[in-house]
Amino acid sequence: MTGGTMTADGDTTGGRGMVADDDAAPDAEPEAEPDAEPDPGAGAGASRGWPERDEVIGEFGVLLGAAGMLERIAARELERRCGIRHVAFEVLMRLADAGGDRPRTMGRLAGELILTSGGMTRLIDRMEESGWVRRLAAEGDRRRQLVGLTGAGRSKLDEALVVHAETLRRHFAGPLPDAERRRLVGTLRTLNAHAREELGDLR
Repeated sequence: MTGGTMTADGDTTGGRGMVADDDAAPDAEPEAEPDAEPDPGAGAGASRGWPERDEVIGEFGVLLGAAGMLERIAARELERRCGIRHVAFEVLMRLADAGGDRPRTMGRLAGELILTSGGMTRLIDRMEESGWVRRLAAEGDRRRQLVGLTGAGRSKLDEALVVHAETLRRHFAGPLPDAERRRLVGTLRTLNAHAREELGDLR
């Protein structure tokens, strides 16, 4: 504020710290208080010409934030305790689910993990160097590569599954009641199906 506040005794406090003139008319109106200064944080976006944010943007941010942090926790524990990256763990799980003697195509794996063909190739290169997977040529089409699980890969998966379950029980399931967690998973499955339909095949 630029001016002081008039007291009942005629003193002005704050502002310049001056005393009111004794010869002032007794019925003089006190100086009007200026309007309170606006909160600089209130409506800042609108005052600068920014559009107001739809609340769905903040809600989506909550989803991404929670998923991102949980994934980092899971990845940290897998790497720290098992020496395997989370994405490699996901590949091992899919190969095991298909059956150890039934290799999967690299293109199918890339689509399930939302990876490009180049990213999938580099990942399988590293996993093959670790002895967890093997490459095979498809019958009748040697240009089409398959990926199979090795014995070492099965052992690594068994080790990682124990650690992963412990981590998720503590950080994903632990904070939520069972019924709430089931509702959340159902909702996420709906979103997952919609997003996959929209994205299609990234290959």
